[in-house]
Amino acid sequence: MKTLALLLPAALLMLLMYKTDAKMEIITTTQDIRVGTEILLLCKAGGEGEITWQKDGEDIDDENVKKMDETSSKLTITQATMEDAGLYSCRCDFESELTDQITTQLYIFDGPSFGQTKNYHEFLEGTEGMVPCLVTGQPAVDVIWLRDTKPISSKAGGRFQQKPDNSLFIENVRREDAGTYTCQGQIRGRGIYSNLSVSVVVNVSPKVQLKEGEKKVLAGPETNVSLLCSVEGIPEPNITWTIPTTTDSSRHQFNSNRSQLIINSVTRSDYGEYVCTATNKIGESSGIIMLHVFEAPEVFVSTEQQSVSVGERVSVSCNVSGHPNPELHWINKHNGRALDTSSEHIYVSEGVLVIKDMLPSDGGLYSCMAVSTSGNASRDVAIHTEPGPPYYLSIASGPASVLFSLKTMPVNGGTPITGFVLQWKQDGDKEWKEISIPVSDPLVITNLKQYTSYTVRLAASNAVGVGPFSENKPVRTMGIPGEPDAPLLKRNDMKVERNTFYVPLQQVDQGASPLQNFYLRYRKDEDDAKWKEMQLSPTSDSISLQDLAFGSRYEVEVTAVNTNGSSVPGTFNFTIGEEPKSMTKGSVVGIVIVIFLVVFLIVDATCCYKNHCGLLMSIAVKVFGQKVPGMKVLDEESSNGERKLKGISTPRGSLQMGVKKEAGELRGHL
Repeated sequence: MKTLALLLPAALLMLLMYKTDAKMEIITTTQDIRVGTEILLLCKAGGEGEITWQKDGEDIDDENVKKMDETSSKLTITQATMEDAGLYSCRCDFESELTDQITTQLYIFDGPSFGQTKNYHEFLEGTEGMVPCLVTGQPAVDVIWLRDTKPISSKAGGRFQQKPDNSLFIENVRREDAGTYTCQGQIRGRGIYSNLSVSVVVNVSPKVQLKEGEKKVLAGPETNVSLLCSVEGIPEPNITWTIPTTTDSSRHQFNSNRSQLIINSVTRSDYGEYVCTATNKIGESSGIIMLHVFEAPEVFVSTEQQSVSVGERVSVSCNVSGHPNPELHWINKHNGRALDTSSEHIYVSEGVLVIKDMLPSDGGLYSCMAVSTSGNASRDVAIHTEPGPPYYLSIASGPASVLFSLKTMPVNGGTPITGFVLQWKQDGDKEWKEISIPVSDPLVITNLKQYTSYTVRLAASNAVGVGPFSENKPVRTMGIPGEPDAPLLKRNDMKVERNTFYVPLQQVDQGASPLQNFYLRYRKDEDDAKWKEMQLSPTSDSISLQDLAFGSRYEVEVTAVNTNGSSVPGTFNFTIGEEPKSMTKGSVVGIVIVIFLVVFLIVDATCCYKNHCGLLMSIAVKVFGQKVPGMKVLDEESSNGERKLKGISTPRGSLQMGVKKEAGELRGHL
């Protein structure tokens, strides 16, 4: 209000400046002025003149009046009081000696004010409530009560009445009476209002309402029970539970206001009284729910599946519980018979199932049962072992194969047979060969040699392992009808000379028609070596290979062929040794030349020193003259050509003849 009063003079001045031609008027913000606020009146004369102010016909002191210009004047009262109410007039004596006057009525008020009136009340349901409204104001205040913006009726006989002191009386308070009420004070005769919002709260004592006071359930891990405790009261009551067992957050669960208790996996120990208590500031209330828990039979076994080998001892314990205490029985589900203590092989001792020596026929399902008046329960135990041996087995040989036939499947040992192990060995072999075959596939051994004797046998397998093998069965494979038998290579008569290979060949059985030829192929025993092929006459009795590589290993295959087909190849492996070292023609010529030169030098040297002849002597004479250093010259030479050397007479030509003879003999050797 004060802010508006401060801004008003400037606004009024603006209006005055632009309305010089208007009629005389008094401008004010409002006619209703609150005590203590500023009063501002602006008088606009509409022309130049002398402006004066009066209240209720009496002049107003000039100290409160301010001349704005020749056409307007402002009256200001800083803090209004009740005495400032009245009729204000503005008079203007114009220069034209005319006079004009305008009046306005100002109303001064104080309030309405509610002082220390409480705006929050609580009442107990069913009691009487009095809501005071202490309102003051000047000149006078009228009071009415509102709820939801509507006046509250105070007609006779109603539960709501407005008392002379303006208090609101509520008879027999109900919970729906709670809410917000408004005490409205109005300055009498004027549109000045003031409101006080009053909150009324109705308190209600707690009350527990149980849907059912008794419950019966069957204990078990899948059994859950819900206990409901419906309560009412204002303020909302706090709910607590008293239960016969220790609270377990994993099994005892409450909703948000704890009016519902859920017990998961009910057990026998949950039996008892469950007390629900509702409490608020008014009081408390309780209710009792009786929970009866029945316990169905339950079975516990030491294992649900056990795999053992044939001949081992089996022991499985079983315990039962329930109310009343149930009886315990073991059942062999394979034949439906109950087990007792009378058998020596399979028996029950103090709830323990015992199999003394496991047999394949003992494998299967066993059931431990609990029987009582509250129900029955059972738990199965699977005992598995290896399958039994195959019986009623027959075999049939085919071309390079053996087929097994079973009239009946072996005992499976309690778990399905998943396959078979087929073993075979050729007569004379020590080691067995084997293959594993799925149970759905034919029981056949393939890729055997034709016309060969074998020993075969068969065993079944399951998830535990391989069972015992059947008895050994002798069998001889057959050839394809009409085809020749495989050629026979006689290994003991094989020959390898330098890079030539030879081995005798024999055809034992030519089949249903005469042989057409032998098909031969051979190659080095290397991964990337290519086969060399050739055909041999059907009457051939040996194989001869020439110009083979030295230091190499070869493999040979020979197949007999007739009009019906080809035999199984006869195979043979052999090795060509390293090539022996030998002299070439150049080596021989070189050796002869060396020997010739050596002999020539020996003969020439002998001739030179003994007879002064030869190539060396000729070279020495040319170099040293007639006398050669290191040589003794003969003093005499006989007329018949003889020379004496150290007193020995030697024929002149004897040395030359001897040398020539020796050279001739040497050339003869060469």
